[in-house]
Formats: sequence, structure tokens, C-alpha cells
Amino acid sequence: MGMALLLMGTGCRTTYYSLWETFGKEKRDLLRDNVEKTRDAQAAATEQFKDALTQLKELYGFQGGDLEKMYNRLKAEYDSSSSRAETVRTRIKKMDQVANDLFAEWEKEIDQMESPSLKSSSRQRLSETRSKYSSLSQAMSRAEQSMEPVLRQFRDQVLYLKHNLNAQAIGALKGEATAIESEIRRLVKDMDASIAEADAFIRGLPTD
Repeated sequence: MGMALLLMGTGCRTTYYSLWETFGKEKRDLLRDNVEKTRDAQAAATEQFKDALTQLKELYGFQGGDLEKMYNRLKAEYDSSSSRAETVRTRIKKMDQVANDLFAEWEKEIDQMESPSLKSSSRQRLSETRSKYSSLSQAMSRAEQSMEPVLRQFRDQVLYLKHNLNAQAIGALKGEATAIESEIRRLVKDMDASIAEADAFIRGLPTD
């Protein structure tokens, strides 16, 4: 039910949120859940890319044996990495949708308040939460974008090996090793920063 939020129009999303409210979950709770799920998806993607790097290093150190078997393992790592990356992208989109709906509702409810002091306090809280979410969203976007150059280079290596299942191909791939290893290190750094931002945002959300 959760992933379907991405396909819903405004009216359908209203029904979606109303359904969750019957279970005691407000948009704030749904946002927390989505931030946690996106953070966990990024952590899983990070580990997958680390595993892929390990597999690449094994390939670069190839000293003989079943090269086709090595290719199949590498292809499997690429497919898993691509799948993890797509999960992260989808999670971020859903998280942003819930955040935007929450902030819109918050604004509307502030306009309904009559006490100037309470309106001011609530507006200040909204501004602070928006600012923190903006930092989180930017960090997650950087991490998401860091996956692209890794996947492109990884795909190139997988396809090259597929077309050239011989020892000479390994030598050619080694020439690209520094670039892809550097991109993966950057990716891991960006992912770690994004995960830290997510943890900080979750801690800052009220729990009741």
C-alpha cells in the first residue's frame, strides 16, 4: 500500500492518509517511517556497492580459472546494485511526497488558528522542520546522484567482460580500476553522510 502513494492524485492521497489515521498514524508518523525506510535502503545499497567492489577487486586479481563464472558473479553484483539503487530512488520520491503533504497541511492548519502567539510558535516550528528536512533531502539527493557514475562504470566493465572472456580483458579492466574505486569511496562517504542526516532528522521529530 505504501509504494502506491507515488501513483496517487491529491484526492487519492487524502483517502490514503485518512486510512492511516484510523490506525493512529498522522502524516508526521508516516514521514518518520519513510525517512527510516529510506535510510535503511541507503544502508543496504552501501553494503551492496561495497560487496560489488570486493568482487571487482577479485576480478582484477584474476590469475586463471573459470572466467565465465567470474563474469556471472560480477553480473549478479551489478544487477543487485542496480536494484538497490532503484529502491533508494523510489524511497526518496515517496518520502518527499509525504513531507510536502505534511508541510502543506501544517500551513493550512496554522491559518485556521486564532491565537497570534500560538500561530507564531507553530510557524516557527514549521520553518525549523522544513529547514532540517531540506538539509536531509539535499544529502539524500547527493547520495542518490553518487550512485549513477558507479553504476555506469560498473555496467561498462560487466559488458566489456561479457564481450571479451579472456585474460587480456582483465588487463584492460584494471586500467579503469582506480576510477571506479574512487567513485565507490565517494558514494560510501555520501551515503554515510545522508544516513547521519536521516538519524538527526528522526531524533528531532516529536514522538507524541
